[in-house]
Amino acid sequence: MQHFKNHQFTLERYFAKYEFTAKHLLCCSDCEAITLEKLLALADDETKNLWAKLSLGYTESQGLPLLRSEVAKIYQSEGVVEDNVLIAAPQELILIGISQLLNAGDHCIVTSPGYQSLYETALACDAEVSYLNVVADDFDLLSQVKSLLKENTKLIVVNFPHNPTGYMPTQKEYKDLFAFADENKIRIFSDEMYRFLEYKNEDRLPSGCEISNTAVTLCGLSKSFGLPGLRLGWLVSQDKSFIEKAATLKDFTTICAPAPSEVLAIIAIRARETLFAKNKEIIVKNVELLEDFFKKHSKLFTWTRPKGGSVAFPTLSHDLPININEFCEKAVNEAGVLLLPCTVYGLNVNNGGFRIGLGRKDLPECLTVFSEWLQKLNIAK
Repeated sequence: MQHFKNHQFTLERYFAKYEFTAKHLLCCSDCEAITLEKLLALADDETKNLWAKLSLGYTESQGLPLLRSEVAKIYQSEGVVEDNVLIAAPQELILIGISQLLNAGDHCIVTSPGYQSLYETALACDAEVSYLNVVADDFDLLSQVKSLLKENTKLIVVNFPHNPTGYMPTQKEYKDLFAFADENKIRIFSDEMYRFLEYKNEDRLPSGCEISNTAVTLCGLSKSFGLPGLRLGWLVSQDKSFIEKAATLKDFTTICAPAPSEVLAIIAIRARETLFAKNKEIIVKNVELLEDFFKKHSKLFTWTRPKGGSVAFPTLSHDLPININEFCEKAVNEAGVLLLPCTVYGLNVNNGGFRIGLGRKDLPECLTVFSEWLQKLNIAK
């Protein structure tokens, strides 16, 4: 806990400063949320009855059995049943899961740039952390893991589709990583919050918990389901003992999940293909708009098309007399357009990257305002 007192969550503090005052949020990682009314319209007879008769008392610590059963059905593994699932808020599950997997003095390898909790929790465990540089020009997943490997490496933390770049390895690269980890008795914590938002279904990677019987999968409702307000996710592992131990840590956090969120989660999981289709339709349209936008502004930005997820990570040209922090500050203060500079991910300002969100319906409007502001901005040499 002392570690977190001394290390602010940079991205969340940046959002806290601007998220509810900036008019045009061009960097959000979630997908277009739906109303409670629309979600309930997707309910079947069983879940309608559960909702109507819902008791607002305490719930089971590991999660409602029916919900855990529905989560287990998502995964194509005989080793995953309801007892292999733990329900909680995704952020809470990162804290619980990584804390359970690491001890002081262990070494952990984490994808970077990335969600700060994925490496900050490891550091809070007094573990040593090395970073997989996903934005490197010559990035090769397994080769870089091997180059970072140490005798005390106990955990590899990966996130694909990757936040913030939308990068995804090939099926072979991904499976080779898991095979290598298993051979070396290294566990993998797989953050799959953006899974199911691959632009091509054939690019979808298998879940970590399907490939390895020691891997831990994190997923939830915030990103691909477009339901961040429910604050619900899950850890899944074929290693039942890990789930049991992680559940004991949850006794020191929220103890149990909110009863309304659990029932609504069942509805969402049963209707997931409808939700995924809605969100992917928005994302694919927005990616095409951004393709045109960045072609038009190719002197200002470099753009790499993402392969999945609801975020992208273009870069500001290094030839401009302004750095990315200054650029993002001007954008929000002068145009009301919120972007996330690479520095909130712990990258050097010279990286020049910034996150754009792809999952909201208002991206065309935000992009119009951004484009008009760029035309007024005199930064080109």
